[in-house]
Amino acid sequence: MVARVIPVEKFDLVIFGATGDLARRKILPGLYRRWKEGQIPKGAKIVGAARSDIPRDDFRSMVRAALEEFLNHKELVDDKIASFLEMLDYVTIDAKGDDGWDMLGSMMRPEMVRAFYFSVAPSLFGGIAKRLHQRGIADRNSRIVVEKPFGKDLMTARALNATLAEYFHEDQIYRIDHYLGKETVQNLMAVRFANILFEPLWNSQFIDHVQITVAETVGVDGRGEYYDSSGAMRDMVQNHLMQLLCLIAMEPPHSFEPDAMRDEKLKVIRALDPIKPGEYVRGQYRGRGEEDYLVDSGNPDSRTESFIAMKMHISNWRWKGTPFYLRTGKRMKSRVSEIAVTFKEPPHSIFGESNQWRENVLVIRLQPDEGMDLRVMIKEPGPGGMRLKDVALDMSFAEALGNDLDIPDAYERLIMDVIRGNQTLFMRGDEVEAAWAWVDPVIEGWELREDQPEPYEPGSTGPEGALMLMHKDGRRWREIR
Repeated sequence: MVARVIPVEKFDLVIFGATGDLARRKILPGLYRRWKEGQIPKGAKIVGAARSDIPRDDFRSMVRAALEEFLNHKELVDDKIASFLEMLDYVTIDAKGDDGWDMLGSMMRPEMVRAFYFSVAPSLFGGIAKRLHQRGIADRNSRIVVEKPFGKDLMTARALNATLAEYFHEDQIYRIDHYLGKETVQNLMAVRFANILFEPLWNSQFIDHVQITVAETVGVDGRGEYYDSSGAMRDMVQNHLMQLLCLIAMEPPHSFEPDAMRDEKLKVIRALDPIKPGEYVRGQYRGRGEEDYLVDSGNPDSRTESFIAMKMHISNWRWKGTPFYLRTGKRMKSRVSEIAVTFKEPPHSIFGESNQWRENVLVIRLQPDEGMDLRVMIKEPGPGGMRLKDVALDMSFAEALGNDLDIPDAYERLIMDVIRGNQTLFMRGDEVEAAWAWVDPVIEGWELREDQPEPYEPGSTGPEGALMLMHKDGRRWREIR
């Protein structure tokens, strides 16, 4: 099966921080893949902007090296690379001063979609937005893409939103969360809202609980100073996991339009009950050498969590009484991102006590091996009477849709949505602020109590306290394989 590719309009895209890690690892390789697949039209222009004073040809050489490092060898087609590099330009620019802005302005072409990707530290967002506006480089139809973190708390998030709002309207601001660009996350919406099968069961009457897991095998080495001032709560829960929770729990929107979708997500965040001590567990990986958080972070006295598990409740008619369990951590057993929806036991079994019922679970796998499976009870084959067995109705995207299907990376999809002017998969300012308004009191509470995170071994499934969080409710976490 070949994915349908619909080209976007011609555009001028400026990437601030174009020599940085995110641009090299994700943004530029993603743009090349969209060019190779025919989604970016001839005549589009990509301008790298950074402090480094390098010639355009050196920038193009750097991009070529990034493509060779981060893409599969089969994707590297010489003539496609050559034509992609021809689209690239470069300007040396001072985000806090005046140098380079006139040159950048001269590179912009009239009647083109203009997009500006802020792949820089949040402290530079305001200065860049101000200069784009004051120099007339951005017009009313321009778009800006803002990378996380969107503030460090509610106060800084409000300040950041206010700064951007001085120069751009809300419909021009694209706050990117790459989790929303994942194929499986979007398929979650399709499964819920394009099929009658699940939606009548999607409530507390039929669902026992929901688990959301994002486990990483990597530590914080290389970004220890940033992470130690953030932690798992700010780095993952406030944005990625909160967005996944919203998509699982939200009411059906009246249409698949940006504000309709975001209105329903906002309602979920505002319906979250305050979380209490005993409903969350913080952890910190502790090992030897580079597998020890205190070494990775460079702070021997750190109380920052590299793991958090929590039990959350949504106070509305659909979900009252159904808990949502979230967990995320560094240096864990394996790299897994999944959502598991566990359904309740049938009210009566006609098959006798010898046939033990096993949970019906819908599992949405974000990584690795994107796909979904539904565990159901069936009769075990054979003549030995009615013996029940649970099996998975498995749908791997690669197998179901063809192994040759080219599934775009999340950044590829989201950048193309920016060019189209589609904000459906981007966060709105009030969403961000509502999430911080819920998160802040939790962080303030453990900081006032000077809570110490519970140690856990690198390569494990997290601290023991996380297991007890589920066990005391008579439930258990899904195994991280």
